[in-house]
Amino acid sequence: MPSVAPEPQALSQASNANKYPPDGSQKLPPLGPPRTRRKTSDANPEPVPETPSLPPTPDIKGINFRVPSRRILSNLDHSKFLNSTTYELVLAWIFNLSSSVRDKPISSDLSDTLSPSLRRISTIIDRLHALLDEYPPLETSSRFGNPAFRDFYDRVSADTRAWHAAILDIQDGAAIEEISSYLIHSLGSRERIDYGSGHELNFMIWLLCLRQMGMIKETDFPNVILVLFMQYVRLMRRVQTMYYLEPAGSHGVWGLDDYNFLPFLFGASQLISHPYITPKAIHNSVILEEEGDKYIYLDQIRWVDSVKTVKGLRWHSPMLDDISTAKNWSKIEAGMKRMFVKEILGKLPIMQHFLFGSFVPATESMGRQSANDQAELAEVQPERAANMHSHVHDEDYWGDCCGIKVPSTIAAGEDARKKIGGANLRPIPFD
Repeated sequence: MPSVAPEPQALSQASNANKYPPDGSQKLPPLGPPRTRRKTSDANPEPVPETPSLPPTPDIKGINFRVPSRRILSNLDHSKFLNSTTYELVLAWIFNLSSSVRDKPISSDLSDTLSPSLRRISTIIDRLHALLDEYPPLETSSRFGNPAFRDFYDRVSADTRAWHAAILDIQDGAAIEEISSYLIHSLGSRERIDYGSGHELNFMIWLLCLRQMGMIKETDFPNVILVLFMQYVRLMRRVQTMYYLEPAGSHGVWGLDDYNFLPFLFGASQLISHPYITPKAIHNSVILEEEGDKYIYLDQIRWVDSVKTVKGLRWHSPMLDDISTAKNWSKIEAGMKRMFVKEILGKLPIMQHFLFGSFVPATESMGRQSANDQAELAEVQPERAANMHSHVHDEDYWGDCCGIKVPSTIAAGEDARKKIGGANLRPIPFD
């Protein structure tokens, strides 16, 4: 039987198999035009909130001052607030202040440039700092709020009205009653001994009221943030350190920090055009040390990292760690604006505690319970009373209470340092 001669291709493959290294040209795909990859956009489809214009200051002669009160009692009330002129006013106030600090670092001589009105406002914050020295924390092993905070809170409540009259020269008693309420509530909750973004917002509303009184001009806006707001931030850090204020949310509603939000918004605006400090610079300890006193965002990162039980943003603040991958500070500022609108003003658990007065008025129909609402409340009250926590808290119409108690992060950090026996924390392994 005659043999069949192998085809040339088979011979080529057989000989190629015996070569070393083998010729891979026969296995390569044919050349052609490059395949185009679909570009993925990292743009957030949600638009950046616009900055409304601040309305002119009102004529205070025609204002009927009153003690601020809560008026957001339901989802419907919250919806009315989000569509009100007061919502636009708050947004305009915060965003215009944020825009005013773009490309403006904190310098040591800023205090010398304060207007007379801002100097008087700064004096009140200094008085708060001085009062802290008179009310040291009680000796306790608890990581939860220290009861001495209530003594400090009560002293501020007793003295602040006189400060508004003597230092700020406000002579209308009703105006003092309204404006001072926001400063008192900016210190935290007396009942729960906690602190969060709602209390921080109260401080900004206090400043807004003073602006409405004509004490703060547009030219003062940068110093309102770089001097007054930072005075307040340092005050609250002392309060949190001394009295172990519990976070009002377990990790903060926004997930950035247990206590504060606005330092990240104002701080991102500060750094928008910085020539070399990029978002990733928050991981550089040298930059944090050298530039932290000038820039609010870096200062807040430095503070957050110093009070946690472990070192490293990726472990204790993963959202801050994720945000550091943004291309530039403009994207971070835009994200912070979205978060302020959605996660603070847009969250009922926060805004149900918001106080409305004559400068930040509620709509006429807000906070009014119908007969059906009152009947439903009467039905659930026995069940709520049966499940009441042992500690004292307000019975909010919305039905919330202080929830699960969360120990102070600062207290946990101090406890960890005591156990380690040094000032520094041990980093997570492999970090």
